[in-house]
Parts: sequence; C-alpha cells; structure tokens
Amino acid sequence: MTEIPSWKAAAEAHKRAMPVQRLVGNGMDFADVSELYRLVDTGRPWDEAAEELGERNLARADAALAEGHTATARDWYLFASACFRVGQVPLADTEPRKRELYRKLIAAFGAAGALAEPVTEHLDVDTPAGVVSGWLLRPAQVRNPPTVVIVGGFDGWREEYHLGATYLLDRGIAAFLADGPGQGESRLFHGSRMTPGVDEAFGTVAETLRADGRLGDRVGIWGNSMGGFLAGLAASAGEGFAACCVNGGTVRPAEILDRYPRFIAKVGPLLGIDDPEQARVAMERFRLTPERLARLQVPLLVLHGRPDRVFLIENARALFDAAGSPDKRWAEWPDGDHCVYNRSHEKHVLVADWFADRLLASTGRVPPPRSVT
Repeated sequence: MTEIPSWKAAAEAHKRAMPVQRLVGNGMDFADVSELYRLVDTGRPWDEAAEELGERNLARADAALAEGHTATARDWYLFASACFRVGQVPLADTEPRKRELYRKLIAAFGAAGALAEPVTEHLDVDTPAGVVSGWLLRPAQVRNPPTVVIVGGFDGWREEYHLGATYLLDRGIAAFLADGPGQGESRLFHGSRMTPGVDEAFGTVAETLRADGRLGDRVGIWGNSMGGFLAGLAASAGEGFAACCVNGGTVRPAEILDRYPRFIAKVGPLLGIDDPEQARVAMERFRLTPERLARLQVPLLVLHGRPDRVFLIENARALFDAAGSPDKRWAEWPDGDHCVYNRSHEKHVLVADWFADRLLASTGRVPPPRSVT
C-alpha cells in the first residue's frame, strides 16, 4: 500500500475543512479557490499559496484605485482579505506567521471599508470577558438603523460573514462583525478567551451599540456554527437582544468532539487551555439547558442542514423546541451542509428579510408573532 505524502494529506485535510462552497459562499473569489486548490495539490503549503493570491489581489486593488476605479478596488481588497483569512486558518496560535497573515487580512479589509459609504469602522469593546474586536458596517443614508451582531464559531473569523452582512445593509440594517472572546483578533491580539461569562460579553456589546448615537436601540444577534450556541446563550441572558438567529448551531458545542476528537486542537486556543483533556471537560460545561432556553423569549430563527455532521440536526431542533419565544421559525435544508454554505444566497435572503421584519418596526412590516415548525 502506497503511503500518502504528508503534504498531500495536509492539503486534503485543509480542503475538507474549507470546501469550495464555504469559501465562495463566504466571500472568496471562485477563481482564487480554484487556484488555491491547484497550488496545494502541487505541494505548496496552504498558507503560502493563499498569501500569494492575496498579494496578487492587493496589487489589483492598488492599480484600480490609482486609476480612480473605487468600486473595483474595494472588491479586490475584499478578495485579498479573504485569501489572507483562509491562509491563516490552519496555523497554530504559537506560529508568528498566523499573526502576520491576520494583520494583512485586517489591513486589506480595512482598506475596502475605507472605500465604502459610510466607512466601515473598527471597534474594540471592553467587556467582562475581555476585549471584543469587530467591524461596524452602517447602511448609507439610513438614520439610526437597528444593528445585528454577527458571530462565527470555533474557527469562523468575523470577516468571513461580511457577505451576509451586505444583505442586512441592503435592507437598512447595520451589522457588527464580531470576534467574540476566544475568537480571531480578540484572542490573537487582546488575549480574550471564552469563559462561562461569555454571555455578559455579548450583552456589553449590545449595550455599547445601543449607546452609539448613530444607531438605533434595537439589536439582534446572528450566530453561525458554535456562534449559534453563543447567540442562543446571549439572547437568553436578559433583554440585551431583540431578535436571535441560530445558523448551524447546537445546545452543546462539545458534541463535535464525539465525532472528531482531533478538533480539540481548535477548542484549546478558544478557551486558553493547553491540556486537551482539561479543554474537553471545560467545553462540556457550555450547554443550553431547557431551563435556560425557556428564558429565550425574543423572536428566534433556527436554520440547519439535515446532513450536517459538525452539529447534528437533532441538537439544533432541541434548541428550537425548548426556546420560550412565541415567535420562532425553523428552516431546514434536506441537502444543506454545515451552516448551509451550499445555499448561500437562499440562506442570506431568508435571514436578512427575517431580521428586517422584526427590527424595522417603524416600517410597519412586522408580522404578528407566530410559531413555524
């Protein structure tokens, strides 16, 4: 039996973790995805190949900007940021190169945001669980819009959800792309970790956004993957959020370790625990019990794909069934992969319209409470 070269095994593992539908559905150019796959199949390290593509897109952005093509430059900066983001994902926190690529993705995303109207802003929010770093995107010419906090999962980096945020902007809703405690910039550059008080961190974020005179007083939260668990946790903590969307979530994030024990490598950095067994025990403490979910009274939207093996559909259904909200909706895709990446546009319009109906009260388009099963 021929042994598979280590570089080939690594390339295949990265492609399984970051399939085409996830990368394209979350903002990477399809041509870049194809080229990335081709390069790693020839033996190029994943991070080097992605960085090369990112640098190429940066050069395109700079050239377009020099010619006065602002919209084109913005697109290339976003594609560059996506390449740098994808490149750093497999690297360990201890590798200096991870921070190097992350700084590049922040710079490229910020360059794109500087060309938007209004300008995308970088915000650091001090919370009881540490700093939460994020990007505030406001719709143009909309006064005091409601805001939706968007959060990812174990390795879902906030810029990955920019594409979904644009659907909210189109409907007059602001978005705050957040790296929660233990995620992304909040972890890498501020040392924030996910602790049992993480719900208080998101409550502080909501309070900060409501206190911003440019924004309205209604704040929703949209969590993806493990971020769906965080969204449910935050929405059931009190009155901080006016609506909650759980996409690809669960009542027990540690369930992923039942099927993929090696994923503990992602859990440890999130929690700030080096010992794998201690990290597993600590992760098991994060659960949404029926008693806790009964306190989730705000409008709730739960989305899930039936074939999802990261978080099983029955655990997402348990979240939905136990939630105390009188206005809740369940959306299921028979062919949906994790976070329904393979139905990107269909998912995004459903979520954006749902938030618009519930947060834009002044439009008179808010439907009566209902339960859809």
